[in-house]
Amino acid sequence: MVQSVHRAVQILRELASGGPRLGVTELAERLGVAKPTVHALLRTLEIEGLVSQDRDSSKYQLGPDLVQLGNAYLDTQELRTRSLTWADTLANRTKEAVWVGVLTGDHVLIVHHAFRPEGAVQILEVGASIPWNTCALGKAIVASLPADERDRLLAGELAVLTGTSMTDREELDRHLQDVFKAGYAVEDQESAIGDAGIASPVHDRSGQVVGAIGIIGPVERMLAEPVRQELAVAVRETARNLSRDLGAPRRGAITTGS
Repeated sequence: MVQSVHRAVQILRELASGGPRLGVTELAERLGVAKPTVHALLRTLEIEGLVSQDRDSSKYQLGPDLVQLGNAYLDTQELRTRSLTWADTLANRTKEAVWVGVLTGDHVLIVHHAFRPEGAVQILEVGASIPWNTCALGKAIVASLPADERDRLLAGELAVLTGTSMTDREELDRHLQDVFKAGYAVEDQESAIGDAGIASPVHDRSGQVVGAIGIIGPVERMLAEPVRQELAVAVRETARNLSRDLGAPRRGAITTGS
């Protein structure tokens, strides 16, 4: 590992999570690195457009060139590219917003968002990062991971965003087994009060899970029976179609930890 590159990445992550702006002293304390070293890294990142300095406070924030890098990632993300049509179809079928996500560390990154066809003004959530254990997308993905990866995530920190976020490891493990058997996961106000989600895993040509697709909406509209089952069927069918579009084998040949 190249230490200077590692520290530069740490700076970017601190600015992303601790912002909107941080000074040299604050960053040095967080990283446990001398201030001259942090200052030199910031100057380099600023020249490259990855951070910018506020003239009034002299503090630093993320730079505009990160947007270009992020868009480049999305443009080359095969799951996102393949999911565009399927997400629109699912949104029209269910009349709900559709998210497509991938697992990055212990969070789910939203790589595509198809708006709900009808309703109030909606906020684009592409780029949002959600703890895996608090959303249907994350649980759908982790339930299909090999056992060692699933166990590692279960042993890690489990985020609490609401009073219903699942943090009991044994309960969550049993829940993931049920998710795998059903082919879809349900979120009931675990990341935001009033919101619910239903998601299914997406697999690639190797049979590995590469992400998930799901719907998000008000809990009273999403989880009431028999609508819940109808929505779950729609999500599961869309995920299977998207998986086939990615070249995935039939479920019996998919690699999992079960």
